[in-house]
Amino acid sequence: MKLVFDTKFFQKKKLDSRIINRYFCNALRDFKIASKSKEPEVIFVFSYSALMKIGITLIALYGYRVKSRQGHHIKVIEKSSQILRSKNIKIVGEKMRKKRNLDLYECGIIISSKEAKEYLNFLKEIINKAEKYLKSQDSLF
Repeated sequence: MKLVFDTKFFQKKKLDSRIINRYFCNALRDFKIASKSKEPEVIFVFSYSALMKIGITLIALYGYRVKSRQGHHIKVIEKSSQILRSKNIKIVGEKMRKKRNLDLYECGIIISSKEAKEYLNFLKEIINKAEKYLKSQDSLF
């Protein structure tokens, strides 16, 4: 699969496997925090953070660093979806991104326990896919 990385959002940068592994461990840490919490908002925030960090990990695997600029979360979600060949990442990730923005920049939102659990389960699937993908890339990881 040939991926194109827009230089407006991504910078070519050689990253060794130790750095890529640290990115992934950081995503797992956020997932663990989300998993242990009883507060729906905490579950949501850390699930979204873990999703972004998984995306950063996958992008790093291809030798790119994400530039911090307006719209970069959209691009991280899109690339994650492409790399793992999962339309759900784009659909659910975009829904999460919009909710996060409403919560952050508007008057806040309410995340139900049911919704938080659904996001956490979605994230668990993505972590499993990402882990399998990373392990399959012996030449890169």
